Amino acid sequence: MSETARRIIVIRRPVKAAAHHGGAWKIAFADFMTAMFAFFLVLWILSISSPKQLEGIADQFKMPLKVAIAGGKKSSTSTNVIPGGGADPSHADGEVRQAAADSGKDPDDGQRLEALKERLDNLIESSPVLRQFRPQLLIDITPEGLRIQIVDSNNRPMFDRSSAVVVAYMRSILREIAPVLNEQPNKLTLSGHTDATVYSQGDKSYSNWELSADRANASRRELVAGGMQDGKILRVMGVSSSVHLNNDDPYAAVNRRISILVLNKRAQADIESGNAATASAPFLATGKAAKAANSAGPGIKPAGASQALNPSLTKPENRT
Repeated sequence: MSETARRIIVIRRPVKAAAHHGGAWKIAFADFMTAMFAFFLVLWILSISSPKQLEGIADQFKMPLKVAIAGGKKSSTSTNVIPGGGADPSHADGEVRQAAADSGKDPDDGQRLEALKERLDNLIESSPVLRQFRPQLLIDITPEGLRIQIVDSNNRPMFDRSSAVVVAYMRSILREIAPVLNEQPNKLTLSGHTDATVYSQGDKSYSNWELSADRANASRRELVAGGMQDGKILRVMGVSSSVHLNNDDPYAAVNRRISILVLNKRAQADIESGNAATASAPFLATGKAAKAANSAGPGIKPAGASQALNPSLTKPENRT
């Protein structure tokens, strides 16, 4: 065998390490994290925005780019999408009316009630008279305003049993907080509450409805005696045991309470407008009856006209 045939040929291939791919993936990952951060930031802003602010954000997306850059009326206030076109489907009647109504809000109303709550809390802590009654004073913010509840206790009742006679400590509480309530421009309402215990004679005589109303009115007198103006009180009412503070025990002492509600501007306007509408109804009915009587001619009066024109002819209702 020749020398060439016996020679073994060995091919050596060097082993190369994995190629380095560079840092492009880091840039892509950083872009992804930035986008996710912006996304969650937008979600957080939307979650804390008020409905009016969300409406404004939606209007910005509805607004044409030219209007957004150069200014002008937004599309939803225009009756046409383009000049000569049909009605704009995004147009909402009453936008101006709603904006006018919202512009009448008092932006400081909520802050004023929060300041009043803080003032009352400080007064209770600093006053030797009120500090001992702190467990019976409940103060919180409601959608209608600031609510001050003076609750009863088995060991310390606010009124004499089954009566509207104010005890000494209840008189002290009401006269202490009266000057603070008088400093605020907001009006207030008073409501009396009882527990579910009923009188032996039931509703035929003197019931929890009369008792709760009498206790609320007695509290009003003590507030006025403490220096609060009588004109600040918008409504005094008794609700009997219809609204419990402790629903698990209708006979609990805390259900016997006096609730003072310092109204915010919206709640006050609702009550005043409702009272005005109710007050104008009898005059409207009298005017219609008089007009009907005049149109019917002399000697002819429609049914009910004589009573509407002469309330003194109406017989009083018999009460037991």
